[in-house]
Amino acid sequence: MLIERWTGITLGRASSPPRHHATDGLLLVAHGSACRAGTDEARALGRHVAEARPDLAVELGFLELADPPAGVALDALVARGCRRIVVQPLILLAAGHGKNDVPAVALEARERYPDVDVLFGSPLGVVPELLAIGAANLEAAGADGLPLLVIARGTSDPDANADAMKAARLLAEWTGAGFVDVGFTGVTWPTVPEALERLRVLGPDRIGLFFWFLGNGKLVERARDQVAGSGLDVVDAGYFGPDPALVPVIEQRRDEALHGLARVSCDTCSYRKPWPGMEDRAGQPIGVGHSHLAIEHRHSHDSHHHD
Repeated sequence: MLIERWTGITLGRASSPPRHHATDGLLLVAHGSACRAGTDEARALGRHVAEARPDLAVELGFLELADPPAGVALDALVARGCRRIVVQPLILLAAGHGKNDVPAVALEARERYPDVDVLFGSPLGVVPELLAIGAANLEAAGADGLPLLVIARGTSDPDANADAMKAARLLAEWTGAGFVDVGFTGVTWPTVPEALERLRVLGPDRIGLFFWFLGNGKLVERARDQVAGSGLDVVDAGYFGPDPALVPVIEQRRDEALHGLARVSCDTCSYRKPWPGMEDRAGQPIGVGHSHLAIEHRHSHDSHHHD
């Protein structure tokens, strides 16, 4: 299996000699996508981080659907001489991937490399830097001030779904939208078709659209097909993409991890407080995966098939 790796600023091959023997490493863990554009965007964001921090050894790994797997990318950092590694999820909201699957990468690494200090960073969250990117995209598309539809990834985590609603409201406040609705791509409500139908009934002349997604993928493409078939006049402002403005947020999360700080709230987390219908989650140790991803992050994704 060919493993791409970050060697300083440029993306090289696994056999390429490292440019330096950094003792500090940063593992960026993206979800992965069957959409080539989505994985290319994750790699471009990784390049931005490596360019901004030549003092760090930076590797990118994926949870599924793309290579290299996150565990293999962490192995590469250890092979490059890193003795302190921050595992940083390239994930917006703290749902199952951020609370279970990515922490599992860090926990397993601690067992395999007891002499390496492996730390875990928080998901990127809902922060002004991300809102500014969304607002800039809406303005560039000519959609600022229009009634707004924000499409987000739905999860089984109530706290993460609430954060998506919060993000949409804050983006509407930032852009002066005056009205905002949210549609989720699955798992929870309201779905994208339900949000589109509500907007159709309300009857605005035009709607601004922003995807609370880091990159392209099957969910974004499917939602765009649903929007196109709605008959509404929609101005699509896209998603975050590999915007260099994301780099300071990633750097801040790394710095917080080094100082033992967490940006996620436990007050309404279903893994820390009993939640109706999810009582079995409360008190579950971090890194216990809700899916196969927590135990497969060291294996090539070429042999796995996903819908």
